[in-house]
Amino acid sequence: MQNIAIIGSGSWGIALAVHLATLGKSVKIWSFSEEECDIINKQRKCKFLPNITIPENIYCTLNYEDAIEGSEIVLHVTPSKFVRDTVKDYKKYITDQPIIMCSKGFEKETLYTLDQVLEEEIPNAKIGVLSGPSHAEEVSIGIPTALVIASKDDKILNDIQKTFASPNLRVYTSKDVKAVELGGALKNIIAFCAGIAAGLGLGDNSFAALITRGLAEISRLGVAMGGNLNTFYGLTGLGDLIVTCLSNHSRNRRAGILIGQGKTIKETKDEIGMTIESIDNIEVAYKLAKKYNIDMPIVEVVYDVLFNGLNPNEGVNILMTRNLREE
Repeated sequence: MQNIAIIGSGSWGIALAVHLATLGKSVKIWSFSEEECDIINKQRKCKFLPNITIPENIYCTLNYEDAIEGSEIVLHVTPSKFVRDTVKDYKKYITDQPIIMCSKGFEKETLYTLDQVLEEEIPNAKIGVLSGPSHAEEVSIGIPTALVIASKDDKILNDIQKTFASPNLRVYTSKDVKAVELGGALKNIIAFCAGIAAGLGLGDNSFAALITRGLAEISRLGVAMGGNLNTFYGLTGLGDLIVTCLSNHSRNRRAGILIGQGKTIKETKDEIGMTIESIDNIEVAYKLAKKYNIDMPIVEVVYDVLFNGLNPNEGVNILMTRNLREE
């Protein structure tokens, strides 16, 4: 039986655990919360995914060593703002097993992608990135899903592909780690904007324009940072953008709706009740656009909405009345 460690007991960590457990893997989950551990171990439930039952071959612990010891793969699934501190706490227990980053986002202070944080904290680590259009609510109940594993290491690509593959989950491989990381992080911002559009009562035409022009911004910045353009038109770019912009499962979209309806950032965070990666990452994307001298008007407008008091309706007007140009 293959042993898998999962660092993080949020909805995505639990969804991955359930998927792997149904394939016969032995899964240990690390959680920072004693309450979550008890719910998982004793009630076989997850408060974020109330409609599933946790399989018996999943165990949750508060102890990093307990979770990681004897594991063949470590999946890191915490909010992006906690990645570095969490890695610092568990890195002494890593031997030669690969660490697969399953979180999406940036480190705000350094503007790093999350694989860069791993590389800096554990220089000799074997690293991969798992991403793609995948709501935890659907993966946890076996709805067909396609993901991408990205790594510079061929063995990691082959091993993770085989470990996760099932009739319900198809896994593609990529060596374009940078683009896979950036696609997963930046799409949250456009999804947040899609939510604002929904909160303002805009229509299908507006959503189509936002997704298309949002992808143009993502790919411009991504290529400038070293990603391959074609990757942004695959699962971890366009695919993830579509699923996050259009689904009510998306907490980033739900958060945007509340902002569009006039709620404050604090009110929005309180109502969603889970980490909203887009709010943390909008400032990073804004700074990266300036650093690489990339035109990102959607990012600039939503930054002004969140941090400079711009009215969302005025933001739409700014975008629609920019200087006319070729596509």
